[in-house]
Amino acid sequence: MPHAPTSGRRPAPMLLALLAILLWSTLAALTTRLDGLPPFLLAGTSLLIGSLAGVPRWRRWRAPLPMLALGVYGLFAYHAALFMALRLAPPIEANLLNYLWPLLIVVLTPAFLRERRLTARQIAAALLGFAGAALLVTGGRVAFDRAHAAGYALAIAAAVIWSTYSLASARRRDAQAPPVSFFSAVSGLLALLCHALFEPRAVFVAADVPWLLLLGLGPMGAAFLAWDAALRRGDPRTIGLLSYLTPVLSTLLLALAGGGRLSGVSLAAMVLVVGGALLGTWPAGVRTARASATPSRGSIGP
Repeated sequence: MPHAPTSGRRPAPMLLALLAILLWSTLAALTTRLDGLPPFLLAGTSLLIGSLAGVPRWRRWRAPLPMLALGVYGLFAYHAALFMALRLAPPIEANLLNYLWPLLIVVLTPAFLRERRLTARQIAAALLGFAGAALLVTGGRVAFDRAHAAGYALAIAAAVIWSTYSLASARRRDAQAPPVSFFSAVSGLLALLCHALFEPRAVFVAADVPWLLLLGLGPMGAAFLAWDAALRRGDPRTIGLLSYLTPVLSTLLLALAGGGRLSGVSLAAMVLVVGGALLGTWPAGVRTARASATPSRGSIGP
């Protein structure tokens, strides 16, 4: 990847994006250990745990109202829409529609970053990735029912929220890093408020604590920090394509944890996703490798 001078080297955007994707892929395996907890309680608690990473810098937890609104829009509104979608629609169909967000990131990038134009190769790669994710999530079986229209709409809304939040974050390329931990704390409190208003009361048991800590510090904590940094430094089109690896890695982890098995359909879906990621990123990776082999002075890239 383009790199900075040795004196101020920062993690490459692709590595940060892959870190976020890897952490998000553990979400399903971790939440299966906590499936007795109401979703808003689980989200609120894990978001608050995730915000602990920023406590040492709590004096920097200041943000203009528009920036705070963007952070809450991304972290709270996304989870609220997704959880409601999963309640009002069958999980398979809702999850499928939610996975429109990587495709939307790729397609909507020029609307947020005019200098980033789409190529036919990137569009084809995004569609290939979505086809693979759809096959993996549905197992080749999907049935939309009008009775669940509200749930489908909320799942699409979740995809739109996360993709537009991500691209709005990417547009702040030269700005100071936002206090993502602050956004997590506010979003966590709002989620707990929703739990108090809309969900039955629940209590934690001692066995829940280690899984909650892993969930909060990983996919609901560090992943958001890595994702924000990756988008502000890298190319959202490439990052969007890589995001389709999330359901692939999630399925593999579930299988390894004994929560499922890999079928022929799953393997075919993984081939489609990986093929889409390679189609969209391989030429860029080759050019980057050649460029990095050429001596240069100063800083190159974002």
